[in-house]
Amino acid sequence: MHDRRGNPVSTRSAAALEHAERALWRLLTFYGTPLDDLDAATLADPDWPLPRLMKGGFLLGLSEARFAREGAGVLDATEPLLERANDRERAHFAALRTLQAGDWDGARGAWAALLDAHPRDAMALQWAHLFDFYRGDAERLRERPAAVLPAWDVADPLRPHVVAMHAFGLEESNRYAEAEAVGRGALEIEPKAPWAVHAVAHVMEMQGRHAEGTQWLETRRGEWARGNGFSVHLGWHQALFALERLDIPAALALHDEHIAAITTTVTLERLDSASLLWRLHLVGADVAARWRELVDAWQLDDAAAGHYAFNDLHALLALIGAGERARAQAWLRAARERPEAAGGTNRAMAREVGVPLMEGVLAFADGRCEEAIETLAAVRSVAHRFGGSHAQRDLIDQTLLAASARSNARTAGRALLAARVARKGATPLTAHWSERL
Repeated sequence: MHDRRGNPVSTRSAAALEHAERALWRLLTFYGTPLDDLDAATLADPDWPLPRLMKGGFLLGLSEARFAREGAGVLDATEPLLERANDRERAHFAALRTLQAGDWDGARGAWAALLDAHPRDAMALQWAHLFDFYRGDAERLRERPAAVLPAWDVADPLRPHVVAMHAFGLEESNRYAEAEAVGRGALEIEPKAPWAVHAVAHVMEMQGRHAEGTQWLETRRGEWARGNGFSVHLGWHQALFALERLDIPAALALHDEHIAAITTTVTLERLDSASLLWRLHLVGADVAARWRELVDAWQLDDAAAGHYAFNDLHALLALIGAGERARAQAWLRAARERPEAAGGTNRAMAREVGVPLMEGVLAFADGRCEEAIETLAAVRSVAHRFGGSHAQRDLIDQTLLAASARSNARTAGRALLAARVARKGATPLTAHWSERL
């Protein structure tokens, strides 16, 4: 049998294949999680390895140690079924084992080979795109979906989501006009394409179109605010637009509606809370109680540190914000030592970017602002190497502005602010930093 895009599958159960197709739709659209659909596919055909592989890949893609362990267990249970698998399914298993071992770049290479053979393999594309993002690889974010799109039937209901991936890659490559046009084009075909909504919101953030960005997200609220995995992150984007207006009450209300500890369940969502609260803290907002709620819900145990440097930085911000200085120091030690021992792709990300950034924000929190400026400025130009988007990494610049304002070394802060105004225009937030610098 073959799936709806002509990819070979090793099941003869139409019911199992239908459940797997539904799970794939969820993976690309973020409407719910695919786990129930994948379990149903396995129930319909217990010997078919692909639904188990999809489950293992979904868990590994959440970028958390606890889910990685669970995903490894799923792969262990899948391995005896590989005798029945076809070549494509075995290649997916090999890619996921490479990922599980910590070689994220090796896994990306394996998915690239799969896409060469099967350009309509949406699962390979989704995972490659996700880990291109985790690696901050803007070129691959842009070129990987662009390379496979010609092979996709224009009537395929999943195609707009592939187009949306391309839009985001264009935005991260600073090709803003193209990104917006491509993102809007995807939404004309499929309004429920939150990755496309997200790509256009990023364009507006990077171009300083904050009022327009607010309106963009508000008019499409019905398509992302409930029942979608992007509800937290797009709420974060809307709060960033409010923060640029220095509308602190609106930013806090958006945090509490979309991003607060009671609404988030995984680290990928809690990053947004830590990121927003840190930015609000930098401009003097009282967010102490929200820091406490975040840390209590996150249950940060330094045994979990060191899995992904980008996550480690944001967890450290939460511990600092909650006044947990001893735990923050222990977290930093674990985030430094564990990747060195484990090896893999995250070792370089932690060594080159994550650990210096964590040391810099700790210096800032301790009032050692000149040291913080020196440390953060040294890594700023290579920060993309540990993933995240331009908008997420803007936290580094905002911390540098705050450190400069509190120190005698204000020249660097003024230069950074001037570049920001030239790029995004003057806003109440830039006026705030101008006054303090």
